[in-house]
Amino acid sequence: MKRGISMGVLLGLLCVSSAAVAQEGVSYGRGQGWSVLSGQTLGNGTALVGQVGWPGLSLGLLHGATNKFDIGGKLSFNYGREGIVTSVVPGLKLQAWLRLMLLESSRVNLGVSFAPGPFFYFYERYTDVGLSLPIAFTLGIPVGSALMLNAGLDIPFYVIFGSGGGAVVPILAGVGLEYFVDRNLAVTFNVRMGPSIFPYDDFRYRGRARFTMEAMFGIAYRL
Repeated sequence: MKRGISMGVLLGLLCVSSAAVAQEGVSYGRGQGWSVLSGQTLGNGTALVGQVGWPGLSLGLLHGATNKFDIGGKLSFNYGREGIVTSVVPGLKLQAWLRLMLLESSRVNLGVSFAPGPFFYFYERYTDVGLSLPIAFTLGIPVGSALMLNAGLDIPFYVIFGSGGGAVVPILAGVGLEYFVDRNLAVTFNVRMGPSIFPYDDFRYRGRARFTMEAMFGIAYRL
């Protein structure tokens, strides 16, 4: 009788332990439950985001409006014109920042972001004024509780106003990561590269595609 009770208790403990491990495994696979680079959103709260690299420096504020939608804005000080590696010129960009999570599972997440806003690039004798209308699709892959990988396709479409201006269509692809130092602090890196296509006959670019890259290190802190 005692042996039967002991075996029952042991089996019960094993079942509880297995359930706990399984539950921990799911939590472990979902990272920290928030992200600023992948398809996953903040969910709730507010995050301060800073990035530096090519083509410049950006500072952003992002707020989790719902579990699947973030809204905010960012200000960028650039020294590379919209990421074109052969165009070194100072610029200023002000953007809204919208992020929507399309789907999420324990293994992957998928999201889309939109960041419209004006920009100004200051040449020696003139200033280029334009409007940026970038859209990006990002697939996130949580690797344990401390690392979130991503792969994305960005189309940072923009229009330059005035004489010699027109529409430009960059098509950029790449990868990135977020390393969570703790539950509220992440170190980030993102890289995207590809051509910027000039469909008009401009005296500076002659309709040719120009190699474009965005490579940014950063920090995200959730308040």
